[in-house]
Amino acid sequence: MIWDLMSGPYDLFENIYNGKVYKGLGERVAREIEKKDIVLECACGTGAITKRIATNCKKLLATDLSTGMLKRVKKKCRGFNNVTIKRADIMNLGFKDGCFDKVVAGNVIHLLDDPQAAIKELVRVCKKGGKVIIPTYINIQNGKERTMVKFIELLGVNFKKEFYFESYKQFFKDAGYENVAFDVIEGKMPCAVAIITKE
Repeated sequence: MIWDLMSGPYDLFENIYNGKVYKGLGERVAREIEKKDIVLECACGTGAITKRIATNCKKLLATDLSTGMLKRVKKKCRGFNNVTIKRADIMNLGFKDGCFDKVVAGNVIHLLDDPQAAIKELVRVCKKGGKVIIPTYINIQNGKERTMVKFIELLGVNFKKEFYFESYKQFFKDAGYENVAFDVIEGKMPCAVAIITKE
């Protein structure tokens, strides 16, 4: 799996190329998390978001499909007694309906064959009144970041879908989600954060 190979240099790459966004993303997601929350994080990667939100919640289950990434997040979060790490597939999570207060899936939607099905699964496991938080890298209008996308694709990462901010908002509207708030973390490769409140 490409993400097992990428797990080693991933943090270094992100911090050098897109450090402002990489650091700011955890801070932004953490603002949506409350002390009483039981949180599921899908596609946790090396734990950049995980480590930040662990300080804000009651319990956090951090999942990823890549065993390489899970080794990294386990090491990064070894000081937290409220974090459990488990291998899981975002397309078929295997949890009961409505069992998490908040569900987070950072920078994975653009890599999936069926992102709408993934979002449906994330919403399914979220409690009514809870939030599904989905940050995703977006392109900027001048297109300079396309060079980096092409470079990443040369390494074997397959971008199934690319978004601009407006097309990201439209993606959720087309999927039938009305109660969605959006934010953008600006940087070399910006990140749009979609926050679905489950009704």
